[in-house]
Amino acid sequence: MTEVLVQPDGSPSPVGERPERGVEEPEGKRPPNTGARLWGRVRSKLLRQKLDPQAVQTKNWHMDVIEMNGIKVEFSMKFTSRDMSLKRTPSKKQTGVFGVKISVVTKRERSKVPYIVRQCIEEVEKRGIEEVGIYRISGVATDIQALKAVFDANNKDILVMLSDMDINAIAGTLKLYFRELPEPLLTDRLYPAFMEGIALSDPAAKENCMMHLLRSLPDPNLITFLFLLEHLKRVAEKEPINKMSLHNLATVFGPTLLRPSEGESKAHLTLASDIWSHDVMAQVQVLLYYLQHPPISFTELKRNTLYFSTDV
Repeated sequence: MTEVLVQPDGSPSPVGERPERGVEEPEGKRPPNTGARLWGRVRSKLLRQKLDPQAVQTKNWHMDVIEMNGIKVEFSMKFTSRDMSLKRTPSKKQTGVFGVKISVVTKRERSKVPYIVRQCIEEVEKRGIEEVGIYRISGVATDIQALKAVFDANNKDILVMLSDMDINAIAGTLKLYFRELPEPLLTDRLYPAFMEGIALSDPAAKENCMMHLLRSLPDPNLITFLFLLEHLKRVAEKEPINKMSLHNLATVFGPTLLRPSEGESKAHLTLASDIWSHDVMAQVQVLLYYLQHPPISFTELKRNTLYFSTDV
């Protein structure tokens, strides 16, 4: 049976992406990608239901069943607060790439952008950029965990495995990498400033502030962010085919790349869930701002000596 944790906005939590348990396969060959598509239907159903957190919180696990192509998935779900589902656990891990500081990984690899980011993006652009719902539809959890293990072990068969893997699993692996960083890509330290900057009403002041914040990022974080940014723009160029607009992509990646630190998360525990919704909206708007911005050059950013105070 698949367990799904529902966040305050009624959407399924990333930690609930475990679609294969409890799946019954009929005899004979089934259509390709059935597992991923079936799990996409599960997620879509959850999103349509928009479960009331207060109602779910006071009841037992909610049971449901979905069938497709002769396969039946039985799953249960219950409410969990967003601060628990997005909590980052501090890690002192130095081996592998998942859960390791991005500066440690790039220094070890002698690269500007982590190998896992480059390879996943290359594969998505090669054969998944026109996939409907790319980055929105979850890959099969066991495939994602298999890719995670291969990247962590720096296995020589990485490229072969990538070429054979379902593209949604590769997209999911990239999202998981950013989600498991010890701190978000745009850093804990700058989170309050990003929240202030995106709220500025004067366009010129906002531009100066948002560019200054990028310059304030550590180089590995900034270079990786700009690399991802250009990739997401290319994905959005195929929106008529893949149905993924800049706003859709910002909604998927914003809360992963930018979220409050552990201390700030605890401060929110006693606040209403709509405060969380406001934070998530701001996180989405920050990424959307950069996605809608003309191309940003790392060299030009560093060359520009204009500094703007974010104390507003």
